Amino acid sequence: MSEFFTLSVIVSTLASGIRLATPFLLAALGETIGQRSGVLNLGVEGVMLIGAFAAYFVVLETGNRLLGVIGALAVGALMGLLYAFMTVVMQAEQGISGIGIYLFGLGFTDLLFQKQVGTPRPIRGLSEIEIPLLSDIPHIGEIFFQHNALVYVAFLLVPVVSFLINRTTFGLNIRAVGETPEAADTLGVSVNLVRTQTIVIGNTLAGLAGGALALEVAIFQQNLTAGQGFIAIALVYFGAWRPTGVMAGALLFGIVSATVLQLKTLGIVAGASASLMAMAPAVLTIVVLVLVSRRIAAPAALTRPFDRAA
Repeated sequence: MSEFFTLSVIVSTLASGIRLATPFLLAALGETIGQRSGVLNLGVEGVMLIGAFAAYFVVLETGNRLLGVIGALAVGALMGLLYAFMTVVMQAEQGISGIGIYLFGLGFTDLLFQKQVGTPRPIRGLSEIEIPLLSDIPHIGEIFFQHNALVYVAFLLVPVVSFLINRTTFGLNIRAVGETPEAADTLGVSVNLVRTQTIVIGNTLAGLAGGALALEVAIFQQNLTAGQGFIAIALVYFGAWRPTGVMAGALLFGIVSATVLQLKTLGIVAGASASLMAMAPAVLTIVVLVLVSRRIAAPAALTRPFDRAA
């Protein structure tokens, strides 16, 4: 165990934790926006899978990583429109609709992979971008300033989303619709329009989260996300629907995952112990939900459809 507690290993683990936190953070920020408007999307995992396959396949066919990112964003937005139609227009039950989106994403990406690719074929992932001067700081530079572009984008989105929710008219409408949609409607706010917009934004970020994952590991396989979308939903509760809290949770889960991988790589845990350690993120998710759900109130209108005629 002593070999883990060396400066080089700790620095490497923290840097890896930040990279692993990126898909969690992107998906959770999108889900935060959606839930603040009163919409729960349990289909985040499925949208991430579709976004991951889109990014992977576009890069595989074209070699252009920017097009891969755009592909992930596009399919995320399309899935957002589909989910908005189901839950806002048709007023379908959000929990069941979300699970349906997840199952669709899981089966559809597996089918596409088998028909269009067949066997796992690696692609060229995103390159690291070193921030001038900052990346040269010993240890600190390696941890924070030597990552690919989507890592920086994810963490820069934290203050952007926070400003959007707390300091803009659109953010005020989101919060009003998520707490008292009837009152918001009487003030001339289109509840259904605001919710549709937040759903599309949330799913677009979920698609990008899947693309970030695929371009990080530079390959695609069945169920690539392995539950990360559901963890992202838990992070919204962990962060009390605040972007900064969500970021803290994403970093926690990313570092836990990186630590498990590092322990396995160093051979400190193996066999049955390694399998048990691999369960750490899932166990942590359950613990977080149990503890947080008792002390933090969700948006009052969360999962509640709005019917103006009612």
